[in-house]
Amino acid sequence: MKKFLLFVLSLVLFSNIAMAESSGYGISFGYGEADTDIDIYRLGIKKDFTSKWFESRFGYFSGYFELSYNRWEHDDDDINAVALSPVFTYCFGSESNTVRPYIEGGIGVAYLDEYHIADRNLSTNFQFEDRIGMGMRIGFIDLNFRYMHYSNASIKSPNNGIDILMFTTAIQF
Repeated sequence: MKKFLLFVLSLVLFSNIAMAESSGYGISFGYGEADTDIDIYRLGIKKDFTSKWFESRFGYFSGYFELSYNRWEHDDDDINAVALSPVFTYCFGSESNTVRPYIEGGIGVAYLDEYHIADRNLSTNFQFEDRIGMGMRIGFIDLNFRYMHYSNASIKSPNNGIDILMFTTAIQF
C-alpha cells in the first residue's frame, strides 16, 4: 500500500512536467467497502464528454462515461459485475487550471453474474448503479471519493440493494 501511495504522490508532483493535451480518456482504479465486510474492487475506462455547459467564472458542467469491471468479495462469496454509467460533473474553476475540484452524480446500469452476497439478496442480475461524489483533478491524475448504491429499483422483490463507499484514482491520457 505504501508503494502505491508513493506512486500516486509522484504522479501528482510531476503532473505539470508530463501534462500534454489530453485525449479525454482515462483508466480508473478503485477500492471500496460495503457494510464493512464486503470488499469492492473496480477497474474502469473513462471517456470525458466533449461538451461544457453553463460556463462561468466559477466553473462549468460536463461529465464522462465510465465502463467498469467490479469485483465484490465477502468470505467465500463473490460477485463480478460490468457497469456503464454516464456521470455528470460540476468542475470548479477553468479547464486550464492544473488543480480542478469537482462534484459528480450519475445513474447507470450494471450486470452482476450473481445476486447473493453476505446474506443479501439483490434479486436480479440487472441493477442500477447510482453515485454521488467529489474529487479533484491534479494535472492528469483524478482522485475521487464517492458513495455508490446498487439496486434493482424494485423490479423484483426482495430489493436489498447495497451501499458502497469508494476511493478511486484515475490517470487521464
